[in-house]
Formats: sequence, C-alpha cells, structure tokens
Amino acid sequence: MEELLLQVKAEEAKMRLDLLLTDYSLRNNLGLSRTNIQKLIHEGKVFLNSRIVNKPHHKLNPNDALQVFLPEKEKTEFLPEQISLDIVYEDKDILLINKQAGLVVHPAPGNRAHTLVNALLGRSTELSDINKNRPGIVHRLDKETSGLLVIAKNNASHLKLVKQFAQHSIQRKYIAIVCGRVEFDEDVIEAPIGRHPLKRKNMAVSFTQNTKYAKTSYKTLKRSKDFSLLELAPFTGRTHQLRVHLAYLGYPILGDAKYGKRDNFSRLALHAQEIGFIHPSTGKFMHFTSKIPLEFQEFIKKNL
Repeated sequence: MEELLLQVKAEEAKMRLDLLLTDYSLRNNLGLSRTNIQKLIHEGKVFLNSRIVNKPHHKLNPNDALQVFLPEKEKTEFLPEQISLDIVYEDKDILLINKQAGLVVHPAPGNRAHTLVNALLGRSTELSDINKNRPGIVHRLDKETSGLLVIAKNNASHLKLVKQFAQHSIQRKYIAIVCGRVEFDEDVIEAPIGRHPLKRKNMAVSFTQNTKYAKTSYKTLKRSKDFSLLELAPFTGRTHQLRVHLAYLGYPILGDAKYGKRDNFSRLALHAQEIGFIHPSTGKFMHFTSKIPLEFQEFIKKNL
C-alpha cells in the first residue's frame, strides 16, 4: 500500500480536507477523483496529525500533517484476447482507435468476452482503473457504430478527459445515412431522452420527469428521394442519442434494428468520423478524422 505524506500550507488553511486532497491529486497527476478521496476518508485511510479523520468536510489548519494510504490497484477480472485493432494514435497517456462495427466496447453481464476491453488487455496496454469494470473506457460507441474512440491509459488522463466530456468541450462529429429526404439543410434537435415506457432496453424521446436533456445538431450533406447523408454533432452524450433523435424526427438511421429497420443496410449506418480534445498532459488541442467506411461510400455512390 502506497503512503502519501503532505503538510498543509498557510494559504491552504480553512480548506476542506477532501478539496485539498483532490486539488493535490490533480496537480500531481495522481488520478484520484473527489469521490475516490471521500471514499478513502470514510474508510479510515486518511490521518490528520497521526489520528484518523473521517469527515471529508473537516477544515484544515496551517502545518497540519496529513497521511494518506492509497490502495493497491485492483486487477481486472476480464481475460486478455488477441483482437485486431486499428490504432490511430498512442502515447503514454491516451490511445485512439478506429473501432470496427460489431465490436462491443466493454464487458457486461452476459457478454464478458470479445470486447474492446479484452482486446486492450491483450495488447498489455496500461489502462485507467477508475472503473474496474470498464478499464480505460472514457466514452462509448454502440456495438454497431464504427469510428474514433479515445482510451485513457492512466487515471489522471481519465479524469481530465471525463471533465471535458462533462463540460461539452469535446468536439465530435458523426456521419449517418438515414431513411427519407431530410427537409432542412441544418437544424438543432433539442428533445429529452429517457427509458422507453414499454421496451425497457430502448430509449425514447419523452417529456415526462425521468428524462435527461439531449441536444444534437445536424447538417444535410446529400439527399435523394429516399435517403439522406447527415453530419451529426452531439452536444450531450445520452444513450443511443443520435439514433433516438433521428428516429423521433422520422428519419431513422439505416440498419438500425432497434429504432428503424435492420434489413436496409448491412450494419448500423453510423460512423464517428471526427474527435477533438485537449491532451490531458500537454494541454494541446488534438483533432483526428477517419475515412468514411467503404460500405458507406458504395451506398452513397449508388443511391445519393
């Protein structure tokens, strides 16, 4: 078990214990969130002047001595697998992949193998472990959605990327082929999303209490009588957001068995084409794009 020792400075007097430790973690790239810190405090792993302190809101005094016992990293229970991945970029903090359609991002009950997480473990890649059930996973793409996905290789990077997603500063663009001739050249969809009242595995636009705000911008790139090619920019990141919003407008994404029809395209016609974010260590803005999948190109050439 790793031990952390620090002394409260004069300018840190009257700070809450959990806030001081969270700030220290951020400045020193320890990868501990405020929730992690509060858990350590409640578990009796934080000492103030050699005595256990279990109140996260405790106000500190100058020269207080803090001793924090950091738990050892838990080993994941998932097995590594040799699954080919399209690596777009990699350094000591992050990994960017171009996920293939059909690959589930992380294990879940009833599906604990053959996922992206298993593939990452198979590369012996260091991964963040803030969520031991989803090592490295900062955001997700649906199984049948292809495209760019960023992975965190340590907890400090994970927390900084999650913060950018929470602040809606991550730039993301998708392309989708949808049923129907979309009327507007561009528009914004603002419609709350929640669980479908009858199909509990589905999401739906709903204006009841148990919903979350959801916003999607789109541009129509091409259109024909029966199909349209759209560029989508989600502001929020709700489950199935793009699929639900487009189905709500009456333009379901091709190949969407859950919200449209399965047999009108070889797969879900949704691709995460662009992503831009601030690198968690360098502070520099990074932007990546991926090519339109071949099956998209062939359909567009033939039908649009």
